[in-house]
Amino acid sequence: MDITTNSIKELRDLTGVSVMQCKKALEEAGGDLAKAEVILKKHSAASAEKKADRSLAAGAIGSYVHDGAVGAMVLLSCETDFVAKNPEFVALARELAMQVAATNPTYTSTDDVPEEAKATATAVFEKEVADKPEAMRAKILEGKLASYFQDQVLLEQPFIKEENKKVRDLLNEATQKFGERVEVSRFARISTRA
Repeated sequence: MDITTNSIKELRDLTGVSVMQCKKALEEAGGDLAKAEVILKKHSAASAEKKADRSLAAGAIGSYVHDGAVGAMVLLSCETDFVAKNPEFVALARELAMQVAATNPTYTSTDDVPEEAKATATAVFEKEVADKPEAMRAKILEGKLASYFQDQVLLEQPFIKEENKKVRDLLNEATQKFGERVEVSRFARISTRA
């Protein structure tokens, strides 16, 4: 199938990734726009994984205040000042601050959840799955734990503006788009409500 500049532009508008990446994805998908979008999403996770060991030397602080009662700040880190000053990167930092203000996560990633919290939750859910078939217990327990911690872990939360996407997916897409490692280094939330 013939890949047109209009189809490349349309895919670029949908995903924000480079023209060359869009062209390659369309070629791989035989010109099918929906398949090309899936291919790019698959590549974004692989791209983020490849860049995981790069050092973060720059970033932007995004902030959001809702009705003067709830506020949040997020330090979104990247590798260079060039990316840190990009308006799209700064906008992402603000979107993440809005996410933190709305959802009040406790941890950034599942790696940050203390072992004691995992053990306590596991003990509670083990009782719930005790009457299930033994072959299925571990899988059910894993699902219950993931569901329980999803709301508490920022990267595992559904993105408030696009529920079918997790915050982790946003960061993977940003890594692919900017060509650098992108990570939430810290966040804070304050509220006038108890």
